[in-house]
Amino acid sequence: MGPKLLKRKSKKTGIDYTLRALPIGGFVSMAGEDEESDDPGALDKKPVWQRFIILSSGSIMNLLLGIALMCALVITTPTLGSTTILRFAEEGALSEASGLQVGDRILKVGDAKVHTSYELVYEIMRNGIEPLDITVRRAGETVVVQDVIFPTIIEGGVVFGEADFIVAAERKTPLTVIRHAFYQSTATVKLIWESLFDFLTGRYGVEQISGPVGVTTAIGEAAKAGTYNLLYLCTLISMNLGIFNLLPLPALDGGRLVFLLIEQIRGKPIKPEYEGYVHFAGIVLLMLAMVFITYKDIMKLFTK
Repeated sequence: MGPKLLKRKSKKTGIDYTLRALPIGGFVSMAGEDEESDDPGALDKKPVWQRFIILSSGSIMNLLLGIALMCALVITTPTLGSTTILRFAEEGALSEASGLQVGDRILKVGDAKVHTSYELVYEIMRNGIEPLDITVRRAGETVVVQDVIFPTIIEGGVVFGEADFIVAAERKTPLTVIRHAFYQSTATVKLIWESLFDFLTGRYGVEQISGPVGVTTAIGEAAKAGTYNLLYLCTLISMNLGIFNLLPLPALDGGRLVFLLIEQIRGKPIKPEYEGYVHFAGIVLLMLAMVFITYKDIMKLFTK
């Protein structure tokens, strides 16, 4: 964003590359994206399915980058956690008193299947604020332990469940690394979706949302805490960007995809000026939200 500092035009492709004064992020503008173009290779001249792929490719790359970073995290993690209870954190642990036992391999937390300690901890964290039915594998049999209670903690005014047991380590092999990377990636996507749902339903407040200032602060804190925490935060941000951009909101890639679906159903596109009005309104609302969130993040810096 902002005035151009450097500009270079590729002789091979004709693409203009610019470096601008405000490093807000990457931006791609294609011929025929917001206006009609005479260029036969312009975006508006391509069939709907090709435009759908082009417009969704940025978000998909964010998700693929997040998966790649998650693979790096799993590979560099010294030990991988299973879902088998090795020992309880303390005498008289709540979950032990509720019926869980050492050696239980947890299969489901409530209705959610778990395959790794990452998924197990997340499901307990989100849903363990109330008694949960836990499905385990015990002595060769599948057993449902009903109404298991977990301790709770409060962070940022939000109540979370907390696992009060230690799980056994899993032997690190190429196969287990792939399995953990896959399930941790899908669990992270689930975490992002459910966090959005929890925000819309009021479990999380506006104070839990961060903009560029808050994210920068979090990255700095993660860097101080170690490489693992920094890499995990980058993974979360990359996947979050990919999912957020696919939301069916004006001005986002997901909003443009909605117009493509409408075009496919109608057999003809919405008039560009009408679509432009909708996206412009979306940009205005996003900018207002960004100003508000940035102000909140800056005020938070002074109150620490």
